[in-house]
Amino acid sequence: MASNAAALKRTDSIADNMPEALRQSRYHMKRCFAKYIEKGKSRTRFNTFDRTLSAFLSQFFNILHSILIFLKHFDLVSCTDVNCFVVKSEQEAAVVPPHVAFAIRPSPGFWEYVKVSANDLSVEGISATEYLKFKEMTVDETWANDENALEIDFGAMDFSFPHLTLSNSIGNGVSYISKFLTSKLNSNTESAQSLVDYLLSLNHQGEKLMINETLNTVSKLQTSLIVAEAALSSLPKTTPYQSFEMRFKEWGFEKGWGDKAERVQDTIHSLSEILQAPDPLNMEIFFGRLPIIFNVVLFSVHGYFGQSDVLGMPDTGGQVVYVLDQVVALEEELLLRIKQQGLNMKPQILVVTRLIPDAKGTKCNQELEPVMNTKHSHILRVPFRTENGILRQWVSRFDIYPYLEKFTQEASKKIIEVMEGKPDLIVGNYTDGNLVASLMASKLDTTLGTIAHALEKTKYEDSDIKWKELDSKYHFSCQFTADLIAMNTADFIITSTTKKSQEGLYRMVSGINVFDPKFNIASPGADQTVYFPYTEKQKRFTTFRPAIEELLFSKVDNDEHIGYLEDRKKPIIFSMARFDIVKNITGLTEWYGKNKRLRNLVNLVIVGGFFDPSKSKDREEAAEIKKMHMLIEKYQLKGQIRWIAAQTDRRRNSELYRSIADTKGAFVQPALYEAFGLTVIEAMTCGLPTFVTNQGGPAEIILDRISGFHIDPNNGDESSDKIADFFQKCKEDTEYWNRISVQGLQRINECFWRQLYKSQKQARGTYIQTFYNLQFRNLVKNLAIKSDETPKQEPKQKPKNQLTRRYDHYYESDVLNFRSVRRRRCKTVVPPYIAFAVRHSRGFWEYVKVSANDHSVEVISATEYLKFKEKTIDET
Repeated sequence: MASNAAALKRTDSIADNMPEALRQSRYHMKRCFAKYIEKGKSRTRFNTFDRTLSAFLSQFFNILHSILIFLKHFDLVSCTDVNCFVVKSEQEAAVVPPHVAFAIRPSPGFWEYVKVSANDLSVEGISATEYLKFKEMTVDETWANDENALEIDFGAMDFSFPHLTLSNSIGNGVSYISKFLTSKLNSNTESAQSLVDYLLSLNHQGEKLMINETLNTVSKLQTSLIVAEAALSSLPKTTPYQSFEMRFKEWGFEKGWGDKAERVQDTIHSLSEILQAPDPLNMEIFFGRLPIIFNVVLFSVHGYFGQSDVLGMPDTGGQVVYVLDQVVALEEELLLRIKQQGLNMKPQILVVTRLIPDAKGTKCNQELEPVMNTKHSHILRVPFRTENGILRQWVSRFDIYPYLEKFTQEASKKIIEVMEGKPDLIVGNYTDGNLVASLMASKLDTTLGTIAHALEKTKYEDSDIKWKELDSKYHFSCQFTADLIAMNTADFIITSTTKKSQEGLYRMVSGINVFDPKFNIASPGADQTVYFPYTEKQKRFTTFRPAIEELLFSKVDNDEHIGYLEDRKKPIIFSMARFDIVKNITGLTEWYGKNKRLRNLVNLVIVGGFFDPSKSKDREEAAEIKKMHMLIEKYQLKGQIRWIAAQTDRRRNSELYRSIADTKGAFVQPALYEAFGLTVIEAMTCGLPTFVTNQGGPAEIILDRISGFHIDPNNGDESSDKIADFFQKCKEDTEYWNRISVQGLQRINECFWRQLYKSQKQARGTYIQTFYNLQFRNLVKNLAIKSDETPKQEPKQKPKNQLTRRYDHYYESDVLNFRSVRRRRCKTVVPPYIAFAVRHSRGFWEYVKVSANDHSVEVISATEYLKFKEKTIDET
């Protein structure tokens, strides 16, 4: 029993264990905390100890060693050796003398908060709210102490939603839901009837699918399934569905079970098993085969979204490639599924983005454009509008928010017009696309997927607590609020997030629960017909060789490349990205310039941006271009650097990767933060050893020193030394480069749910709608609107709502009836309808809508009645 008790002790909270850990080296720990406190109010974030802190603490080896033992106690460090000190868990500290408050993430999804007194080392567990107040105190004490500060807690809306509990299960929502539904059906016979009701609701454009009203109970469905399975067992496996369709219809079955007897029988067997003895495997198989998705809308709003001549334009990079590849793969999958379901319907996919009249030579001013390599997919472009007309010019993704609500309204109308109905699935991409998708999905009651490829909070350190300082430039208040709205509205999410506090704006106690089964991991990949290993000589695009030779090695400066490589024999380190601050291309250039050993070993090739900053409309990009020129001069890099302007031809780019591999070079992705990094996948797929930022998703793709290397973008000296060490080892061990290349390639190769908790989803939706109207709309009002609009056409004056004599007579007779029963009532007239609000007794109201044309009566909700009232004043 003693051993069991000891094992259980490790699961205690950090607040329980910390006092004992502090007592083990009390003297040194007091000195360490005193050093923090003497600096006054401050915040510190640890992923690794930076060189400054390490250098300072190296003077106090005993203190550092004590800290290492202290952190090792909670498995937060990998060892207690000063030279290999790396904090394993994400941590943050807020110092408000005489206390230091810690936020510690022992494992993904789990956060603990403790407060330590520097005077006596007493430890106290605190709540998320209390910790956020500590952070706020370091910036604005008045706000932190304001009892009426706006506090947002989406966790309060979870109700009885089931959630995952293990860190290693985060992102496996589909698997979890299958298991949950299994247990639900096993324990509750009413759930089986819910499944029958769901199947009865399935249709496409009015055509019933799967079952009809004949099979409206579980027992009827089970009986018919047994009969159908027995009949199918006597048929050849390849018998087409049409051969037995009429018999099936008599038994209560409709199209959608399969195209051939074998598949129909498999689907029927899966459902029979679910109704008889549910199990997760059959649950996934059956729901994966249901014909529920035909029309899909994907939103990707910002930047120049097009299929050619757009890469390298402001706010336009890998996300365009990713979404277009997603469309091609999605259409192929939908066509295959529809065929296997035995249906002859055609899918429709629309990528909805912004129409930009001033398109800079691209097709971004074309409203409807077919997507290449597809048959049923299009790009639909909708312009931004203001009160003065259509906005002609590009708008930065940071300034996009004032236009999104009207964009959503117009896009919704266009989508319904093009698709001739509602979409079955809406998927948002990035903050702006996700917000638009969430607004549209809420309006149309459509399944919503959120793909927040990169949340700005993760890109810009302390951007939550310092939002006021940055808001005039980046409008983080709008971005963070939009992310919260979209992610809490979504039915499934492919992303991650953290708790945050925006001092002076609102305190986010619970933003979104990463244990929610709506989270699912789905990593994008590279098109393997374009990106493949450099060793596959027969597949390579040899026609590009002369152009790539000129691109890399000619000594002429022109509009496509500047700088030159004096020593062609040296390997090349290569990076390709937009010139955003976060991409950190200038950071890589500076690392290279400062590291003489690295410069002696390799050349540097950069692909991205313009050479003339005046050509860029993006303020960040223009500043980075100027900085790049300054760094080339400062470190005298001519002869060692080649700067190539942004390239848009994917086939030529893939051959560029392979040509760098021919030189035994490497790809470097130095971003301050990267959510995924498509260029990382492309480089690794082409066989290039790859160095990736340790901040974000790429660090999960690569196993450090096995399939590539992690580098710290905040520690350029260490990162450049690590790159130099690799090339030095390659000189000493001729097989080392090949081993890393091969291991990188190996690593690369390695919604029924919405119906279950409809009432809870509606309650959360009301909360989100309130948050949107009271918070987000007010934030957007403060953003500047561009003024290069086309002249506004004056609309024709609409006649005001007036009652005709016929209406008057009709309404008066109704009013008399209401009076006779002495009920309190109100009426609202919006021709050809009259809406009535009737109070039967105190607290009980009923709402009806009457058509003046045919006197038909329809019961409506309170929301619908209020909308009627609003239309009499302001229809917009």
